[in-house]
This record gives sequence, C-alpha cells and structure tokens, in this order.
Amino acid sequence: MSSPMRVVVIINPISGTGSSPAVARQRAQFATAILSAAGIECDVRVTERAGHAYTIAREAVERHTTLVLAWGGDGTMNEVGRALVWSPTVLALIPAGSGNGLARELHIPFDPTQAFHTALHGKDRTIDAGEIGGQLFLNAAGVGFDAQVTTLFNNRPKGRRGFSSYVTIAMRELLTYEPDVYTIIINGETLHRHSLFIAVANSQQYGNGAMIAPNADLSDGHLDLVIIPKRSVRETLWEARRLFNGTITKSPGVETRRITQATITGQRPLCLHVDGEPVANTATALVVRTHPLALRVRAAQCD
Repeated sequence: MSSPMRVVVIINPISGTGSSPAVARQRAQFATAILSAAGIECDVRVTERAGHAYTIAREAVERHTTLVLAWGGDGTMNEVGRALVWSPTVLALIPAGSGNGLARELHIPFDPTQAFHTALHGKDRTIDAGEIGGQLFLNAAGVGFDAQVTTLFNNRPKGRRGFSSYVTIAMRELLTYEPDVYTIIINGETLHRHSLFIAVANSQQYGNGAMIAPNADLSDGHLDLVIIPKRSVRETLWEARRLFNGTITKSPGVETRRITQATITGQRPLCLHVDGEPVANTATALVVRTHPLALRVRAAQCD
C-alpha cells in the first residue's frame, strides 16, 4: 500500500500583494480549501522573514514531504528550491512575482486555480541547478548591470512593482553605469571582455518574456554563459529589443558559451544576483558551475 501524499504550501505574503496580511490570509484559505477538496492533507505556511521559506522547505524534506508548493516570485522559488535540491521532494510553483522566469519556462499557469491543478496533476521532470560564488540558482544569475538594476529594484522604497518599474530603473541606470572589464576562464581558455553584464542562464528567460539564453535547456547539464558587450546607450537600447524576440545571440558582440564550470573576475567587487535577488558580495572573482539533474519539479503536461 502506497504512503499518503504529504504536501506543504509555502506562501510569501509580499509577492504580488504589497505585503497585505488580508491577501496572505486569503491565499492560505484558498490553498487549504483547494487541497482539502482534492482529499489531500496539507500544511499551509506563510513566511515571516527573509530565509523563512528555506527553513520551512528544509523541515518538509526532513519529514519526507512528497510535494512542496512555493507560492510567490522568483526569490521564493529560489529559497524553496535550494532546500529541495538532491532530495526526492518535488517542487511545484504558484507564480505571483514580478518576473516568474522558471514558472514561465515550465509553462505554469498564472491563474492560481490552474496552477494548483498543474501542481497536483502535472508531470515531474528533473532539472539542473546552477551555482555562482557558492549561491545556488535555478533560473538565472548574473554580474554587472543586470545585477545593479536588480539591487535597486529590490531595495527601493515601497511602491509599484512589476516590469514597468524594472524598465524605468534600467533606463535611468544605463545613463551613468560604468561597465567593468572581466576576465572569464572557461576550460582553460581566457577571455578579456569589457561588458555591460554577464548572465549565467539555466533556463531561456529571466521572466516577462525576456529571453537571455534562447538555446538554454533546464536539463542538459550545462549553463549558458552570455556576455553582453559595452555599447553606447543608444545601441544598447536598440539591441535590447532582441531580448523579446529570441534573437539576443545574433546581436553584434554578444557571445554565448555552454559551460559546466567557469570563473568570472572583475576589477572591482562583482555586483551579483541569483534568480532576480541581489546577493551581497565583496569578491572580485566568482566560480560558476552546474549541478546536473539536481531538483525535481512539477511541470505542465504540455511541457
């Protein structure tokens, strides 16, 4: 006789709610109701602080939980996913963030009812995880301009979130940002590049349809390292359109390398983000590596 399904739902009360306690309660009630209707006993938890989702997810793994649903944005997904890597517990996503890159890659619906249906009836697949500077990521990481914009986006005073706010910050920063000169070592080859930023992608997109690595595959055992060159502001804005039509790799000067390991060194401490969350970093050199087939996730049947 098979053991009963153990399900934990982890809800970030900030993602998509403006930190509204009422919305967080509604989400918790919704999750309890929909899982109870399916005859599934569940533990519904609302996070209380940064890092809390990771702690809850680790406890779920230790209790041999079958499925953990992360209801939030890319940061919540990262915390929960990091806790589940190299375990049999499956990660399911209920997207509610600004970018939702991994959810888009796995074709998870944004409607909560449909997302819960996918979480319960989708298909399992095993995906790679990336690591940069000791930090695990599931979707994408990077150093340079995109990390700077991410830091400002996440640390700004309370206000409107979403893609339009991100674009506004990026446009403003582009006028004054000074790109670094990076040394990149890949399989014994040394590259020196004056770059706006360097992305390391496990999936194809950051989120919101921005395709930073159109040829990336979540389960191929590699990461796509994408080098975006220093250009004039006008050229950068013109070439940015390629992020949204899948042709960024055809942009002049852009280089993409499929890697299992690399080292990125800058002339100053590297501004870093993982899965859209800024990471405090004082190092001028970071090691990047892939961890093949490290995490089980629940994807849509059409994937």
